[in-house]
Amino acid sequence: MEEDIEKERPARILIVDDEETLCEALRFNIEEEGFEVDVAYSAEEALSLDLSAYSLFLLDVMMGEISGTQLAKIIKNREDTGNIPIIFCTARDTEDEMVNGLDLGADDYITKPYSIRNVLARIRAVLRRTVPAENADSQQSLEFNGLKVFPESKQCMVDGNEVRLPKKEFEILSLMLANKGKIFSREELLTRIWPEQVVVVDRVVDVNITRLRSKIGNYGRNIVTRSGYGYGFKI
Repeated sequence: MEEDIEKERPARILIVDDEETLCEALRFNIEEEGFEVDVAYSAEEALSLDLSAYSLFLLDVMMGEISGTQLAKIIKNREDTGNIPIIFCTARDTEDEMVNGLDLGADDYITKPYSIRNVLARIRAVLRRTVPAENADSQQSLEFNGLKVFPESKQCMVDGNEVRLPKKEFEILSLMLANKGKIFSREELLTRIWPEQVVVVDRVVDVNITRLRSKIGNYGRNIVTRSGYGYGFKI
């Protein structure tokens, strides 16, 4: 009975931001959506908590002695939190900052000022991919040997082990596995994977490809680069 109750618990989110008024506004609105929410007003305070208990982190970049990017590195390097998704909410909106955030392993990057509605939509989109692995066997999949992608539950399995991928990496891998042998130009990947985002540059594609290769083990070598053309999945 306890197990059933635990499965039904809502996702738990940790907001880390040194602007108390903003934190409380986010907490109120996110809780209204049915999530459990905790707040930390510094990275140091966040690190005093049991971070493994959370389903998602919402991090500001510019904070005190430990910045949001430093906190993200700590989270991603820990075995118990490395697969928990991160969304950056920050006033830093330059291309380099965005690429750096994605390179750290963030699942999304929202720039201030933002609407609460936008933040909630991003949270729901990131959490949609967190589905228990035991549901995978009954779904249709895209496969190459021991590499399997389940479009319905947004899961990736590598030789029987689940590998959690951010939304864009998952979509890139799904597209390539559905079109094995086809080379996609950067422009085509931008159009297909980032259709509604106006300010996206070629480097973002390269960053996501590099991260994807590193996460899928030996199958990373199957994602090939064709100089002057683009990327594809070689069989």
